[in-house]
Amino acid sequence: MRSARPTPDTTSGVIGWAAFACVLVPVVLVTFGTSLAGATGTTLGLAAVTAACRVLLRRSERCAARERAAESAGPPRGRHHRSPAGARRAGRHSGHSG
Repeated sequence: MRSARPTPDTTSGVIGWAAFACVLVPVVLVTFGTSLAGATGTTLGLAAVTAACRVLLRRSERCAARERAAESAGPPRGRHHRSPAGARRAGRHSGHSG
């Protein structure tokens, strides 16, 4: 059985490192002779990729959380699952046939 330890927020760590790279890469590029325009373009590209990855990671976290919640909610009850013995289904019609 799983322990109830809280899981670390790895998405925030990944995004933090990506933001750090968005700052560090242009500095290194300018330091080693790349034009300011080239470094700016690289920064914008890295920022766009970082933002897209952040959105995808957060969506993935939400989906995983929904799946965990569905697993812990018990067996699914739907069209193809039988209700317990003796259970009655409610319908639109009352008990008399007219």
